[in-house]
Amino acid sequence: MATKTSREIIRDGLWTNNPALVQVLGLCPLLAVTSTVVNAVGLGLATTMVLMGSNLAVSLIRNFVSESVRLPAFVMIIASFVTCAELLMQAFTYELYQILGIFIPLIVTNCAILGRADAFASRNAPGPALLDGAMMGLGFLSVLIVLGGMRELFGQGTLFVDMNLLLGPMAADWVLRPFENYPNMLFMVLPPGAFIGLGLLIALKNRVDHHLAERQKVEEPMPVAPGNKRVRVTGNVS
Repeated sequence: MATKTSREIIRDGLWTNNPALVQVLGLCPLLAVTSTVVNAVGLGLATTMVLMGSNLAVSLIRNFVSESVRLPAFVMIIASFVTCAELLMQAFTYELYQILGIFIPLIVTNCAILGRADAFASRNAPGPALLDGAMMGLGFLSVLIVLGGMRELFGQGTLFVDMNLLLGPMAADWVLRPFENYPNMLFMVLPPGAFIGLGLLIALKNRVDHHLAERQKVEEPMPVAPGNKRVRVTGNVS
């Protein structure tokens, strides 16, 4: 397998192979907790931490684990990092941990994490594996934030409510209310709004990819048949 460059790893995680928009993995927590930005950021950071830690650990042991116990070993590594993330949230962001509830331990079952451990980390050196985990985590986090912001803005007419649960008292005044007397749109806060929002994001990404592909076709030079030469015409032709 050809080794990917750092640029390719970054592009894959953030756009080309985004775990939420392309692989369509981890949809259960993605759709369940993105009613506000703070919930999205909390879960996204925890998932990124687990992705980076598990990718690094799997890469370090890749030459010492036999095929027969490979997947159980990966699951145990992921579960260990999820437990660390859970304990850290209990210690420093307990109220947010209570809001996210079961979706923190359920990170263990996120197919994106096990998939990256098996498909990439177990076949690459620690450096690229750590970068892949970071970029996949940031790609997942970015979708969570955009979807959470969309649902919070159109559902409640606010942004960054309760950010102090994650960042402490300094974020207590971060609340934005772009609309005066906004009538809450309950549809966007409920699960159907999450499905509609994610569908719009996937459609937007596909539209951008199609536009970029069409532009690349236009910019590619026309092939020249063997033996033929392009003639550059200069001056006026009467």
